[in-house]
Amino acid sequence: MKRSRTMALVLMGSSPLWLTACGSTEPTLEEGLYTSVAECAQQTGDRSSCESAFAAAEKAHQEQAPRYASRKDCEAEHGEGQCEEGSRERSSSFMPILAGYMMGRMMSGSNVTGLQSSPAFRNKYGGWERPAQAGERGMYRGGAPGRTAATPIYMQPNQKPTISRGGFGGDSDRRSSGG
Repeated sequence: MKRSRTMALVLMGSSPLWLTACGSTEPTLEEGLYTSVAECAQQTGDRSSCESAFAAAEKAHQEQAPRYASRKDCEAEHGEGQCEEGSRERSSSFMPILAGYMMGRMMSGSNVTGLQSSPAFRNKYGGWERPAQAGERGMYRGGAPGRTAATPIYMQPNQKPTISRGGFGGDSDRRSSGG
């Protein structure tokens, strides 16, 4: 066999190994809604991330939850027994209780490369909502003390996390220029 043919066969045979070695593991996002750290840890197997996400959600809840002038106004939006007194800047107000939290983990293989969380509260229909993030649309909740946009959560609590994969065109619908 000629040397050039042998070299070509060696290169063709080893190219899948090169492609595998050069390619990186596609990152994934695992997202879930949890009512406690224990439920989160049971579903994800990652108690440390669950504790960190819950602590961040508690802090965000104090800053981002909708505020109402009275318990009656709050319960009209979130249901009876779903509100608590909170204070912000020396003014008394009412806000929905922190009923759960969203946790999102960016994964690369089995390694957590990023962690996000958001407080979750109930609405008067028994559904779940969270404060809207920048650029997100939502229904405005709260009265004069603190109007806040809230977005619905379309997943059931305490289930295995949903997994989203990135890739080419993953966000193209949000970034397209439209012609």
